[in-house]
Amino acid sequence: MQGTANLNLMIKAARKAGRSLVKDFREVENLQVSSKSAGDFVSRADIEAERIIREDLMAGRPTYGWLGEESAPVAGTDPTRRWIVDPLDGTTNFLHGMPHWAVSIALEHKGEIVSAVVFDPAKDEMFVAEKGLGCFMNDQRLRVSNRGRMQEAVFATGVPFGAKRTLPATLHDLAKLMPACAGVRRWGAAALDLAYVAAGRYDGYWERELSPWDIAAGLLLVREAGGFTGPIREDTDILETGALIAANSEIFEAFAKVIRERP
Repeated sequence: MQGTANLNLMIKAARKAGRSLVKDFREVENLQVSSKSAGDFVSRADIEAERIIREDLMAGRPTYGWLGEESAPVAGTDPTRRWIVDPLDGTTNFLHGMPHWAVSIALEHKGEIVSAVVFDPAKDEMFVAEKGLGCFMNDQRLRVSNRGRMQEAVFATGVPFGAKRTLPATLHDLAKLMPACAGVRRWGAAALDLAYVAAGRYDGYWERELSPWDIAAGLLLVREAGGFTGPIREDTDILETGALIAANSEIFEAFAKVIRERP
């Protein structure tokens, strides 16, 4: 697609950070025998990728605000615009040598996401969208799937781990959804889950306890590909709660009903 100057800046920054991460990814596979050293290495890779992105974006747009996973937020002198960045979404996959992780960059204007980039360097897939201009992957226009039957649909989610409190709710969701659909995938990268909904690879996606940088770019990808997004608890803000549902327009209501129904 012919992007705006902002989108082109985002794409350039994502590719630059992606090159750095690919180089580090080749090294991390050799560190898997020591979880401590591998974890420390990935942290350094993550921080370096964010430094690259922040340096490029803030040099190009020094008045914009900043919200990133690995650094303190910055209130820009332009209060209406800010970058929302996850330099490495899918860190656990990266740590384990699994090539399923991404760079996610979104631009927010007056509380609304207007430009989005999700870059998968391992597969060289660049997902981009701008408000009102559609969603593309490597210059190919994307549309969500048109499946309208739950029995034919494949969904994605994230299963809570560690100290997260939402495991019971997710297990409840799975117990209701699994008998009614064609399958559920858990690939460990929220930005790519949303990009895959936009591309029609998944028919829907839901998850809780996410951060704004996990999902900001992906939300716009889905919407610009013709899909629907909404909060799990109605009348709440997705970026504030980190709990969302995304799906094609044909299946959204039926899917949302399953996920929103509590025992």
